Amino acid sequence: MSDPGRLRRELRALLAHGSDALALDRLCAGAVSALPVDGAAISLTTDAGGRGYTGASDPVSAHLDDLQFTLGEGPCWDAARHGHPVLVGDLTGQAARRWPMFTPAVLAAGYQAIFAFPLQIGAIRLGILDLLRVRPGPLDGDALADALIVADVATLTLIDTAAVGSRGHGDPLSGPGPDIFGMYRAEVHQATGMVMAQLGVSAQEALVRLRAHAYAAGRTADEVARDIVARRLRLDGGRLG
Repeated sequence: MSDPGRLRRELRALLAHGSDALALDRLCAGAVSALPVDGAAISLTTDAGGRGYTGASDPVSAHLDDLQFTLGEGPCWDAARHGHPVLVGDLTGQAARRWPMFTPAVLAAGYQAIFAFPLQIGAIRLGILDLLRVRPGPLDGDALADALIVADVATLTLIDTAAVGSRGHGDPLSGPGPDIFGMYRAEVHQATGMVMAQLGVSAQEALVRLRAHAYAAGRTADEVARDIVARRLRLDGGRLG
């Protein structure tokens, strides 16, 4: 039987020890320890398609979280869009048609189930918790209840961190700069503006072009954005530098 109070205390104790900058990484590791899952990732999202600070339990989970952002498809997008959990216990079923580019990558990484939970307070959606599992099957009963507790603790952690930042003590999750709730990944945001200027397109289309280039090149959107900002890459084929 799930013990919600005990799980909350254990997660909060885990968050209290160590660097604030790695808080979401520790929470993801705690989720893997507490739940019948094998990987976890958390990311901040915006309705415009951007993403802020992320945390993960391991490099593979982090990569798959990055890949959803690069492709613009996956359970995290659906959970963010609709505001409710997206629970897929068998990725060999309908998911292949639902996310035709993302699903093969998850299966190739050895996972057969994925569960995405929106991190939100009322209508305010802050981010997504993704849980990955090697074996297929639903996440239900006590496991689902515990996953919802992890999502709740993650949401409160983001709220607490933002409150610290607003009092002028800095924001350990996103570093100096804008409020994490409105922050895009800085390099992707800057690169999108540069692609807009190069191609004469809207911000939305520029971001789509950036993601498409990343996917075709087998890279993440962050990596491509970094090259664009450093003027090592132009999507219009123009002169570099």
